[in-house]
Amino acid sequence: MAIDRAEVERIAELARLEIAPERMGRMATELSAVLEFVAALGRLDLARLAPSTFAPAGTPLRADELDDRRIPAAEALSAATEHDDGFFLVPPIVENVNP
Repeated sequence: MAIDRAEVERIAELARLEIAPERMGRMATELSAVLEFVAALGRLDLARLAPSTFAPAGTPLRADELDDRRIPAAEALSAATEHDDGFFLVPPIVENVNP
């Protein structure tokens, strides 16, 4: 599947990305190559291959470990510039942007 500049622009808009106009052509070429690679993987005949024996059968679990080196909450809050009711107060770093 070939990706053209218009499709790159559409994807960039959906992903809220700003791509410089001079990079659109290269981005289209690179995305087309990625999609062709994925398509080639989809054409592989894997029916006669056995499942991998190297992958773990499940998610390994571990016991929860408490760290005795914790700083007491009151001590951590005492070092904060601002705090309220046991919480750190920090300035906002992201503006509320409505699409």
